[in-house]
Amino acid sequence: MTPTTAARLWALDAPRMNIDAAHLVVGAEGTVSIPLPAFLIEHEQGLVLFDTGMSPLVCEDPALVFGDRPETAMIESNPEQRIDTQLGRLGYRPEDITHVVLSHTHSDHAGGLYLFPQAKFYIGPEEFRWARGTTNQTDHLFNPADLNDEVKEFDWHEVGPQGLDLFGDGAINVLHTPGHTPGELSSLVRLPSQNIVLTGDTVHLREGMEWDEVDPSDWDYDEARRSIAALKNLQETERAKVWISHDPRDWEDFGGPLKALE
Repeated sequence: MTPTTAARLWALDAPRMNIDAAHLVVGAEGTVSIPLPAFLIEHEQGLVLFDTGMSPLVCEDPALVFGDRPETAMIESNPEQRIDTQLGRLGYRPEDITHVVLSHTHSDHAGGLYLFPQAKFYIGPEEFRWARGTTNQTDHLFNPADLNDEVKEFDWHEVGPQGLDLFGDGAINVLHTPGHTPGELSSLVRLPSQNIVLTGDTVHLREGMEWDEVDPSDWDYDEARRSIAALKNLQETERAKVWISHDPRDWEDFGGPLKALE
């Protein structure tokens, strides 16, 4: 069967974090200003969010979430970057979202989950268990409020290692790409004019793919490198463009926030 396509894809504007690149790729240098985004995909069978960004409270004031932690000084945000406000700029409301694919449970991806109780949610294998069992080395990456009891009662579906064709037509394929976390997910989105791979945190900067190098906070370095290799293979076999969610250079190349890609 020839795959069909989604109609459009947008990157939603989001807060940025000024961070040492060495925290994102082993061997990288300098300070980089990374976006903390979500992506909206329009398909004839529904509206899909890939990730939900940081808590909307971060857009009001990072201190409301992080208090006196270093993140408060590292994040640049404004209220217009709330995910519900961004959806409104495209003519949608939170209740219009039908599906949410969560790449993983870190706070810069899971912060807006609570806004979409009507949606179907998709998460990778072992991800909930991993989020509950964090250690001192990684617990700063989570915000417990993102996965409160109410959110955990949403309509969750686990994506297995084989991945998931979300609508059964080849347009949006959810991929299990473990390494950063056990349940890390990426997505291949087929559009009328191009195929795009959304990486989640399978890779954080271009150097990660160029060097086959990991993020120091990755759960499993070997798995992470295998998943980077899988993305490279997908890039070749599907003639796909890879959008590294946190790399500001990719945002420039794809036209920035709220630009419709078709």
